Parts: sequence; structure tokens; C-alpha cells
Amino acid sequence: MKIVRFLTEEGKICLGNIETDRPEEARIVRGDLFGKLEITGQTARIGRLLSPLDPPNILAVGLNYGRHAEETKISRPEIPVLFIKATTTVIGPDEMILLPSVGPDRVDYEAELAVIIGRRAKNVSRQDALGYVLGYTCANDVSARDWQIEKQKKQWARGKSFDTFCPLGPCLVTGDEISDPNVLAIRAILNGEVLQDSNTSDMIFDVQALISDLSQSFTLLPGTVILTGTPGGVGFTRKPPVFLREGDAITIEIEGIGSLTNRVGRESGE
Repeated sequence: MKIVRFLTEEGKICLGNIETDRPEEARIVRGDLFGKLEITGQTARIGRLLSPLDPPNILAVGLNYGRHAEETKISRPEIPVLFIKATTTVIGPDEMILLPSVGPDRVDYEAELAVIIGRRAKNVSRQDALGYVLGYTCANDVSARDWQIEKQKKQWARGKSFDTFCPLGPCLVTGDEISDPNVLAIRAILNGEVLQDSNTSDMIFDVQALISDLSQSFTLLPGTVILTGTPGGVGFTRKPPVFLREGDAITIEIEGIGSLTNRVGRESGE
């Protein structure tokens, strides 16, 4: 099932079922996202798509694609490299990524598969891991490289956690529709140019490994979003580097899920 969260034209927040990732209307879905859902015969016109959910936590994994590790000239990790993004980073499709008014100056894109946990998970085995997945969506792990690498002495959380730095969407695709999340095409397209073009098969730690490993340290609450890393082709490793600028449009595409597009603007400074 493809589930969107949206504002109706009357301003009501609803869940809906869609068949395309750019719908004008959706069939209303009743129930709890983490419980029983029922697709009704009622439809509503979509005023604006929202992020598929408001997560309680965003757990993000760095250096999890072979080619990305190579382009950064950092050795492959022996265990997943974890950082945490603030939940205030989350925005939905077509919302504006805002460059902070006082910097940073080197803001990068990162196409990522986001895994959404459906039920409380602790000390999960690899064998059982996918049974805890509610679904998947596209994510952009927007990253301020100057803060991530220099100003915060390689402590990544702040450079990854500016407001609007985690677009999610356009929909949540339930786990039963994606038989293997580890073989999905994934791309980032900036102003019409493909800059990342890879497959989740290049992940060093696959989805099952990430869920199992992270659940040994954290209780994964329903709605927890796990960002699974980004492929090669990010902006700061390019020659010359490519960073997001006002007026840009950045799109994340993942096979079986759809495309997530956000334009880039700047905070007002107020």
C-alpha cells in the first residue's frame, strides 16, 4: 500500500491511499498508522502533501555505501557508523529546504532509503528484522559539510540537523510491497542533472543488519526513521564541489517508492 499524509483543501490532516506519487486526490485511510488501517471508499482532494509521518527519532547511518566510502577516502566501517538528526529537520514533498541565514555555506544533498519501524523493537535478530518494518520512503539527508567536518570537529549531528534538513516522502510504501529493500535503484537529481545513480545493493550493511545492530543499543519505537546511508556522487567530493544554492531543485528517486522533490531557499534571518 502507498500511504500519504496530506492536508485537505479544508486544512484537515488525513492519511490516504494513492496509486501515483503525484496525486490530486486520495482514498481516505482510517485507523492508526501503527495498527489496523482501512481503505475507505471516500476520497478527498489533496491540498498539500506532508511528510509521511512525524518520527520520534531519526537514526542515520554514515559511510554505508562502498562507493561513497571510497570517494571520501575513509576505510569501510566494521560496524554501522551512527549519528542522530533532530526531528525538527523533517519536511515533506515540495517544502523548501532553507539555507540558514548566517551560514553554513557548503550544504550538500544525500539520497537515502528511509526505513520506518512499525513496532517496538529491542535486541532484534537479523532473521526477524524485516518483520519490524512498517515501510519505506525517500529521504534527503541534507548536510552542512563545513559544520560537519570543520566547525564541529567531525561531530556530525549539528551539521546534519539544521531545520528543514530531512525531507521525507512522497509516500510511505508498506513493507509487503517491497520484497527486498537491498536491491533498489536510487538516484539524486539536481536541476535535472543526475548526480547520484546507484543501487541499495552497494550498502555495506543491509537493512536487516542495520535494524538488528541499532536495536542492540536503542529501543526502536514505532515511527523511528532509519536513514540507511547515501551512495557515491555527493557534492563535496566532486571536482569542483557541488553545493545547494537558492533556487535549486533537488529530487530523490527510489525504485518502487517514487520521487521526492524540494526546492532550495534561504531563511529570512528574523
